[in-house]
Amino acid sequence: MCGRYVLITRVELVEKRFNVSAKTPELFAPDPNIGVGSMAPVILDREPGALVLARFGFSPPWARKKMHLFNARAEGDYNPANDPLYRGARGILDKPAFRKPIRTQRCLVVADAIIEGPTGEGLSKPWLIYLGQEERPFAMAAIWENWTDPATGLDVTGFAIITAPANDLVRRVGHDRCPVILEKDEEQAWLSTQTPLHDITAMLRSPDSERMNAYPISPEIKKPTSHSIALLQPTGERLRPEYTFEISSHLQRYGMGETRSKEKRNKDNPDQLSLFA
Repeated sequence: MCGRYVLITRVELVEKRFNVSAKTPELFAPDPNIGVGSMAPVILDREPGALVLARFGFSPPWARKKMHLFNARAEGDYNPANDPLYRGARGILDKPAFRKPIRTQRCLVVADAIIEGPTGEGLSKPWLIYLGQEERPFAMAAIWENWTDPATGLDVTGFAIITAPANDLVRRVGHDRCPVILEKDEEQAWLSTQTPLHDITAMLRSPDSERMNAYPISPEIKKPTSHSIALLQPTGERLRPEYTFEISSHLQRYGMGETRSKEKRNKDNPDQLSLFA
């Protein structure tokens, strides 16, 4: 599943990357620990040129009380063993809460990384999982829904991230699911109501593990109220070594593929937070 993720890229750079404009940009604060119930930036198919805030987790319109459906399995009830080689039916098409949104209510969830832990231990042993330097921020495939709170009469727009069986790297972390991360050239097709359904379901796959890396971080991230960027620093080795050969009088530990040469680029690009240069 995907219940925590990171977005600390500044809103101006998110706008540039996705060619959108943020509504009320002053509300888009970087957040290293986005969890279920949080308001987070998304791009909805009904307004593909805008970056808006929506709640992580949605309630179906027929729900009598608030729910937090935050993940939607691409295979639905099929593939209970989370077999990464599964090529069967996409059960999401038949699930009562998801069958309409997957057809007509799709969105992009903007992220810089995901936070995951081993099945059974969860965020007591968290890992930060990220893509290569030139692939951040990226878009996770998601669906959205509106729900009217009967207690207040207010409409709430929420979203659920679609998951697929874990790729090799996420399995090394000890988890059996991972979010569907779209290719850049798939993003507009995902949002388009003109895209055939079989093309949509073809996108529901695990990301290429060769493009990813991961390292352990502090279990303090488990607390929903913890939002310090320092919690993204490594507490151990990466699953894949990232070498930098430089002559230096001292060594530093950097997060998310950071190197001393990239540190210089950060100084040249103050609009981007240092961990994601």
